[in-house]
Amino acid sequence: MNYLDKQYKNDKKFKIKHNYLSEQFRNVNRYLKRINNIVKKNSFTLGKEVREFENIFKKNINSKYAIGVSSGTDAIALSLRCLNIGYGDEVIVPSFTFYASVNPIVSVGAIPVFVDIKNDFNMDEKDIEKRITKKTKAILAVHWAGRICEMEKLKRISSKYKLKLVEDSCHAYLAKYKNKFAGNLGHLGCFSLHPLKNVNVWGDGGMIVTNNKKYYKKILLLRNHGLVNRDQIEIFGQNSRLDTIQAAIGIEMIKSINQLTKKRIKNAKYLDIRLSKLKQLNIPKRKKKLREVFQFYCFLAKNRNRLKKFLNKKGIDAKIHYPIPMHMQKPSSKFGYRRGMFKMSENISKKIISLPVHEFVKKSDLDYMINSICKFYSYT
Repeated sequence: MNYLDKQYKNDKKFKIKHNYLSEQFRNVNRYLKRINNIVKKNSFTLGKEVREFENIFKKNINSKYAIGVSSGTDAIALSLRCLNIGYGDEVIVPSFTFYASVNPIVSVGAIPVFVDIKNDFNMDEKDIEKRITKKTKAILAVHWAGRICEMEKLKRISSKYKLKLVEDSCHAYLAKYKNKFAGNLGHLGCFSLHPLKNVNVWGDGGMIVTNNKKYYKKILLLRNHGLVNRDQIEIFGQNSRLDTIQAAIGIEMIKSINQLTKKRIKNAKYLDIRLSKLKQLNIPKRKKKLREVFQFYCFLAKNRNRLKKFLNKKGIDAKIHYPIPMHMQKPSSKFGYRRGMFKMSENISKKIISLPVHEFVKKSDLDYMINSICKFYSYT
């Protein structure tokens, strides 16, 4: 069942949408020109555009190495494989996250060990140490909606127990923690290039960054069957290459990433100022040491479900990211997880709501969303 077709049709009815792709790629010819050159050269697999995009991507965030892969999900899976994490090993991950943070752990044969979150939507460092066992091999730090985790605390824990630290930075390109970019704060950083991510392409794609040459060389092998040449493999890898055509799209798109990121931040700050005046809402506190990049704008709301329905009727694409924590998802039951185990994750999942704040949201759109929320609470 392809539920996405239905979702795409439903999204079009909104006046203010999370989906901004028509606006972003309105000038399609500059992208098609690059694709035309690839077709002429027949360089569809690991063409020079992949290396060019990798170089731009890593320079923007001061990483030594970048490897283009087929998705953000594969970026995490390949990172775990690179670190020799596999069958029976345990990886600590927040319960309040998207499936793509957990699926890679299971796909390499490891066991997801969930921890709770704090009121900033990121993993609770205090919940980690009591869940570490002899089988624990890594912490997967998920930077929720572009807000970096407390990485100094996570690094101390990972160092104390000799664990690997992998960043799920799929929401966090150009986000900073004390002037250091997301992706450079652990052993490996993983990014998604999904169409609705801050850096995006025309399908699935991902990127892994690292400052470790050994990891870089190993992931280059892992993403391409382990091949060292046409006839020999060094290790058993997989087919997880970033398509040359998608890399070409990324090269064009990333030219405007600084401008687009600043607009997201500006929009979010405006919402912070206006919405923080409503006692029915709980807006996350912003920290000076963080630069958040706002994959979407999240907050907690009283009567959340009714508010969402009201905003949707007003033409505002309010969404819930996400209504069911991972420990309550059906596949997690085989690991012994059940409702009631992670109170903060469950509580936040009942109250969280997301608004669009991307670069194509105008000030008039922001005011319309704010006024609509104020109207809702004046009625309730």
